[in-house]
This record gives sequence, structure tokens and C-alpha cells, in this order.
Amino acid sequence: MTGTPARVAAFGGILALVLGAGIGLGRLVGPDDTEPTAHEAGGHAEDGHAGSGQEAAGGHASTTPAGLESAAGGYTLHLVEDRLAPGRQRLAFHVMGPDGAPVTSYDVQHEKELHLIAVRRDLTGFQHVHPDRAVDGTWSVDLDLTPGVWRVLADTAPTGGEPVVLGADLTVPGDFDPEPLGEQTLSSSVDGYDVTLGGLLQAGVETELALTVQRRGEPVTDLEPYLGANGHLVALRSGDLGYLHVHPDEGDGTGPAIRFHTSFPSAGTYRLFLDFQHEGVVRTASFTVEVGGAGATDEPETGQHGTGHEH
Repeated sequence: MTGTPARVAAFGGILALVLGAGIGLGRLVGPDDTEPTAHEAGGHAEDGHAGSGQEAAGGHASTTPAGLESAAGGYTLHLVEDRLAPGRQRLAFHVMGPDGAPVTSYDVQHEKELHLIAVRRDLTGFQHVHPDRAVDGTWSVDLDLTPGVWRVLADTAPTGGEPVVLGADLTVPGDFDPEPLGEQTLSSSVDGYDVTLGGLLQAGVETELALTVQRRGEPVTDLEPYLGANGHLVALRSGDLGYLHVHPDEGDGTGPAIRFHTSFPSAGTYRLFLDFQHEGVVRTASFTVEVGGAGATDEPETGQHGTGHEH
């Protein structure tokens, strides 16, 4: 009987060693409740503008772009009416906070508190607008709507929270004849301006896209700042309308080239919309691109002309 306490003490020492090793192993593997990065949560990239989940920690491209959900990061996009008649209509909405009340304070990103993208689900009718906010947190803006289902994307940064991109569907009743995207178009003409797109269209890698603006065959070298940059580029993935915010190069001069950096999360068809300003007018050039899978290395050749949209 005299050896029992010694045996108990020895067993306790062994148990402590095992538990200590387990804790050490857990630290090496990483805790189960690791907070998501801003990119993983659909947050902002380094320039302060809402990201698209394009790049997760470690530099690997994420497979999930932003704007696929109406609720994320504790915030919810709520349309006052999710059905509006065709024509020029006033859209009203709230961004609801974690407390269930409309958010009334926002950080400015690219000169605005909130960027709203509205596009029909066949990727036509693109509009990039900046709504007005009432004191009670109600946002409102006029949109030009045609029959069909529209995707509304709010790209914003509530004060004290993570930047977020939220999406919701808006139904516009009437006869709807969806327009096919057609073949890849790497040139776009709008109001006498010709814009060509170049760059590596490959999923899963960081890439630089260069858009070159000409008018009447001459390079445009006096582009004007728009939203704090030479241009503003939005990419939407065909099918689910996953949203990529593409980040402009800083100090890129005044044209004719405007450069952006992004990472396409998956192979497939995307629609790109470039807003640029010249002589006081903002115009939108649009492109359809086919993004190859991992291992694709050929850069696209400029080709057919797309149709630009002005707003």
C-alpha cells in the first residue's frame, strides 16, 4: 500500500505531459476559432475599397467572389420594395446592422459612402450609381429598369465594422427576352471612344489588366480622375453574378492606358465594365471575357467591338 501514492503521482505526471503535448500540437495546427480575414469575409483590399474575396491569406485566390449573399459580416441588405415597374424608378433600401437597425454611419471609400451596382441578370443594363442617404439610414436612388430580374449590389464600409458587398434581387415585371453575352469581346466603342482590353485572363493568379482609350484613332492622354482614380472597373461572373472589385494602379498618369490588378476566382465567362471620365462626362465601356483555368498562359488578342453604356 505504501507505493500507491507514488504510482498516482507518476500517472499524474504522465497525464500532464500528454496534455501539454496536445496543447502544443494545437498551437502548431492553429485554433479552431480563428477569425476570418477581411478577404475571406468579403472585406476590403489594401486600398480600402471593398474586396471580392479575391485573395485569401497566403496569396492564394479565393473561390468565392463577393455579393452572392444579402447578409454577410453581420450586415444585411434590405430592399424597401423588391418589385418595381419598368422605367425610371426610385429604389430605396437599408443596410441593416448587427443590432437589427439601419446603419447610419459609414466610412468613405473612393470618395463615396456607398457604391451601388445594378445590372440585369443577363448582364445588360449596367448602372454604377451613388445613392443619397437620409438621416434614418434609408438610401435611395433612381434607376432605369427594363423587365427582368436585376441584381443590386451595395459595396460599402459601415463605420466600426468590416467592409462588405451585399447583393439582393429586384424583380421588374414585363416581357423579358434575355440577351446572350455572345463571343469574347476585348474592344468596346462608346460615344466615339474606342477602348481595348489586354492582360492575362487566367483563374487563380494575380493579373494586371490594361485598358487603353482612344478617340478618332488618337490616344486619349488627358483622362480625368473618377472616384479618386483614372477609372473604375467592375467584373461580374456570368451565372451567379459574383462581384469582383478590380483595384486601379495608383499614379497611372492621365492615359491612354488605365491599369488594374485583380484575380479571377474561377474559369468561365465574365462581364467587365469600365467607367472613365473625359471632358467632364463619365462613360462606360463593356467587355465579355473568357477566363481560362489554371495553366492557361496566352494573353488575349484584341478583337471584336462590344457595346458601351453611358450613364
